[in-house]
Amino acid sequence: MNTLILISIIPIVLLYLGLYKAKKALLPVSIIGLIVALGLAVAQWSTPDVAVPTYHGMLLFDNFSIAFAAITIISTILILLLSKGYFESISGHIAEYYAIILFALAGIIVMVSYYNLVMLFIGIEIMSVSLYILAGIKKNDFASNEAALKYFLMGAFSTGFLLFGITLIYGASGSFNLDAIRTYALSNAHIDPIFYVGIVLIIVGLCFKVGAAPFHFWTPDVYEGSPTLITTFMSTVVKTAGFAAFLRLFSTCFATLSGFWSPTLIIIAVLTLFIGNITALYQQSFKRMLAYSSISHAGYLLFAIVALGAGSANSILVYATAYSIASIIAFGCLILVQQKSGSASFENFNGLAAKNPFLALVLTIAMLSLAGIPLTAGFIGKFYMFNTALLHYQVILVILAVVNAIISIFYYFRVIIAMYFRTAENDEIIVPAYYKFVLGLSALATIIIGIFPALIPSLI
Repeated sequence: MNTLILISIIPIVLLYLGLYKAKKALLPVSIIGLIVALGLAVAQWSTPDVAVPTYHGMLLFDNFSIAFAAITIISTILILLLSKGYFESISGHIAEYYAIILFALAGIIVMVSYYNLVMLFIGIEIMSVSLYILAGIKKNDFASNEAALKYFLMGAFSTGFLLFGITLIYGASGSFNLDAIRTYALSNAHIDPIFYVGIVLIIVGLCFKVGAAPFHFWTPDVYEGSPTLITTFMSTVVKTAGFAAFLRLFSTCFATLSGFWSPTLIIIAVLTLFIGNITALYQQSFKRMLAYSSISHAGYLLFAIVALGAGSANSILVYATAYSIASIIAFGCLILVQQKSGSASFENFNGLAAKNPFLALVLTIAMLSLAGIPLTAGFIGKFYMFNTALLHYQVILVILAVVNAIISIFYYFRVIIAMYFRTAENDEIIVPAYYKFVLGLSALATIIIGIFPALIPSLI
């Protein structure tokens, strides 16, 4: 709870700093505050996990929520470290950027810690409203305005589905509390049909939020039109929180009814994999390719929901960690290339290895990890997802996923080929020290997790 309180206070402090023109203090205060919040979260860790719901059963700060809160906070710290000088190029009022990102993070902490459906809705709304603003924060950019409008319309639409589903669940079970809903599902031989309708509507609402097909159509345009740093936040921190919330609800309340909703999620996972990967093959923009790539990764993450079990939380944690750090590298390199060339085209990466061997190396590690090549964190993430599915005899699903993993190699290796085997068209890119720190640290973490895969799964 201390973590949530601190992350809610920091944005207010930042707004006051902006009011008094203390621009140089914004980034240090944000980073220090998040490090303290991370320390407060880790301090609550207990072995064995003995956490109980607090605030009348509204929130549960157990090891599950602590682990996912830690991943989202660390990812946010790395993203903010890349922001130095970035927001200044967009606007003179940069305090608002940092404040809104941290308000979104406060909503995310609620999303991974809820134990009542009302708190799930509140957490999603705090996060979503912040992201609507961030997507369109480049007021004079038509693409950013378009991204914000599409995100707002689709977000409001999906929230309607989610809220209607929560209402039907409440109507059947008589409670918003996860324990009470689970008790209703376990103790009633004849469950009210509106309970099943509520589950379906909640699936639709959550699939919108995580960008799973066929509810993914907003993702490419919003990711492409938003400022690249905001896209990084949406594709990593937001997606991790969405799946953590998804898993908590279904593992706690609906596990006994998996025979009803599991076939639906299997179809959604397969559609997500094929639509994301096949469409990514035809993209000429590196940023848009990463957008479709994020859709395909949502398909892999759905494996842990389909195959609910003791290892589902670990599988999502490992995969989300691997995907987040690799995506931060990819988007960080894209920001530098865009600042130099003004475009996100694959052609702008031609010959990058000759002019910037460090950038080419870390981006290669990121692409190998996203493709799931051995000795990278991405391979370990896919291994845990496939293993989780195979333990529940989802053999056909795993075969289709392996086919999609092979397809993804083609578009991930496209940028590697451009960097190492094509002639340089641009001058050398100057890489600031803080970029070298974030990109180097993320690349190192990718390799370490790939070589020592037991580091993360032992947490929860």
